[in-house]
Amino acid sequence: MPAESEDEGQVVITAARTALPANALPLTIDVIDKTTLDQQIAIAGSVTDAVATLTPSFSPTRQKLSGAGETLRGRSPLYAINGIPQSTPLRDGSRDGFTIDGFFVDRVEVIYGSNALQGIGGTGGIVNQVTAGAPRREGLSGRVLLQGTASNDFDEAGFGAKAAGLVQYKAGRFDASVGAAYEDRGLYYDAEGRPVGINLTQGETMDSEAISLFGRFGYALSDSARLDLILSRFEIESNHRYVPVAGIRRPLNSRLADVPTSTTRGTPPLKPAANLAESAALSLTDSDLWGGNFVSQVFVSRTRDTFGADVTPQISQQDPAIAPIGTLFDQTENRSRKIGAKLSYERAIPGFEALIATIGFDALFDRTEQRLIATDRTYVPPTDFRSLAPFGQLNLKLFDGLLRLAGGARWENVQIKVGDYHSIASTTFVPCTTPPAAPVTPCGNSTYGGVDVAGGKPTFEDVLLNGGVIIEPLEGIRAYASYAEGYTVPDVGRITRAIGTPGVDIDNFLDIEPIVSNNREIGVEVKRGPIDASATYFWSSSDKGQLLVQGIDRVFDVQRLRIELEGLELNLRVSTPVEGLKFGLGYAHIKGRSDSDATRGAPDGIVDTDLDGVNISPDRVNLMASFDRGPLSILVQSQFYLSRTFHSDKVQQPDQRNNFGGYNVTDATVRYDTGALGGIRLSVQNLLNAQYIDYSSDTRLPTDNLAIFAGRGRTFTLGWDYRF
Repeated sequence: MPAESEDEGQVVITAARTALPANALPLTIDVIDKTTLDQQIAIAGSVTDAVATLTPSFSPTRQKLSGAGETLRGRSPLYAINGIPQSTPLRDGSRDGFTIDGFFVDRVEVIYGSNALQGIGGTGGIVNQVTAGAPRREGLSGRVLLQGTASNDFDEAGFGAKAAGLVQYKAGRFDASVGAAYEDRGLYYDAEGRPVGINLTQGETMDSEAISLFGRFGYALSDSARLDLILSRFEIESNHRYVPVAGIRRPLNSRLADVPTSTTRGTPPLKPAANLAESAALSLTDSDLWGGNFVSQVFVSRTRDTFGADVTPQISQQDPAIAPIGTLFDQTENRSRKIGAKLSYERAIPGFEALIATIGFDALFDRTEQRLIATDRTYVPPTDFRSLAPFGQLNLKLFDGLLRLAGGARWENVQIKVGDYHSIASTTFVPCTTPPAAPVTPCGNSTYGGVDVAGGKPTFEDVLLNGGVIIEPLEGIRAYASYAEGYTVPDVGRITRAIGTPGVDIDNFLDIEPIVSNNREIGVEVKRGPIDASATYFWSSSDKGQLLVQGIDRVFDVQRLRIELEGLELNLRVSTPVEGLKFGLGYAHIKGRSDSDATRGAPDGIVDTDLDGVNISPDRVNLMASFDRGPLSILVQSQFYLSRTFHSDKVQQPDQRNNFGGYNVTDATVRYDTGALGGIRLSVQNLLNAQYIDYSSDTRLPTDNLAIFAGRGRTFTLGWDYRF
């Protein structure tokens, strides 16, 4: 993708596949600039946390390595780095938010709602991380960061440290940027001083080490053409020094509060949970090729999502041929490799300059599998995904910009290939525990797969449409309406590993059909004087959507059924008469429902049951106050996650233990720029030291005492940054 560019002072959204500015597109778009991003990362530690904090319709993060259940507008977002997809929808390991250190990210482009701009995966929206651009000045330049983190009580185990640096060099037409970041995170503590519970299987960011390497090498072929090679490697691994301590989930009628899962010293079984992401991308761009803008990119990426072993053997991983039931410890690893290419050309139509046309072609080849690595067994069979997608877009400017019409189409031709395999087997008996302790897993006979499955390579194709209208009566005031379709595949890995019916043939197994979702929205934006405000209403549906439901162990399986979503997003930023002082407000209301009859094998296409917390975010209010004048900048922000009760129109109600009680968290950060000696920043997460159970824990696995995770208590981060 091209380096950051501007048109009349407006940042071009590279994830939108056009050189037009954001106000020319019928989309809801947010850009998190470098200053804002650095503030949020200093508070919470990652790009994912920054996006989740600033975006009201994004789920609160789990503060874990896994982002399972984190959604944007009720659907999974597509994470990308310079347009390279990080998500692995064939077998979603939910590690796509941790594939690069935020130190190397210059801005984040968030495009809301289902769309196919970047191909597969963008059903909830796109989160595109644009890395450091080429240096603009001759000679040597760069920046460094040193910081330390401590819990509220300054426990030794809670200390963390980070060091990062980026060196840039430019000489004539050649430039290079090389950097490294290292972070050692300590144990997390809740507001009551208790170590936060550790999730051995899904993985943790606490008590971990991460190394991120980044390189960008560019050559200017002419005044308008560039060749860029961008390399990235990110690895995070648990220090493997702690095991969980079960909490207590109280009965509904209890007056006592739940006791959160905690952590104690111990050696977990097998290998630590880890995540490895490597990518290389070569791009050739020319902003003035035959009067138009040419963008091309080829890339390869590889991820390894290593999941840890639990303290007790997992039911779904037992095999009596290897060891007696209940004694076999194992762990899984997702292995994914992507090779892709993107090509687009955009220019005004000769003789009709008001009409901008874009044509392009994308190709993606993805191979993903999940293995039981201790015993070298197949957990999810190797699955190949191939997508070939030509596309075209038109953008027409009328009445000197008063009216714009936009629209286009993308033809997706997809093939999913799975070889013959035997699904992971067994029927086991799990003894039930007696009150007052709740069983960690469902008890009794549990069946998981164990049959021969005939492979196949079904092909799917669809034309994905988008269109919209923009009215801008005055500069800075616009209204728009749009329709866009998004396209992804369900979590094929969850589906194929859970097949337990003999005689299934992948060639005609409907559960692996792609998900086509749509997004309709109307919005109004005002960016004039001291006011920056927007209001958006959206609604969306998918006939064969994807719902995650609890299976055995803490494994969630996929069900295919109709899903409908609607929501309202409000945002307001106001600059006060006091120089540098601003206030902000954000609000999101989201409602999602599914056809519960499909879960009983009799879909009627009528949505009748609320999506639960595994599949949708809570309503939220964000408040913010900032002051930025001279060398001093201050930010105070609060996020109010509102309570929610999940309903069903059917007799069988959702488990009321999964209702959400709500909580709020306040953060603050202050930075002082000393000038020649760099900047000093002090950040505090959870400033008021609120004790709460995180949203994910509060709304899922109601009988699991090892999954009641409290959020982090008050946490301090002191950092020093310097540019040269």
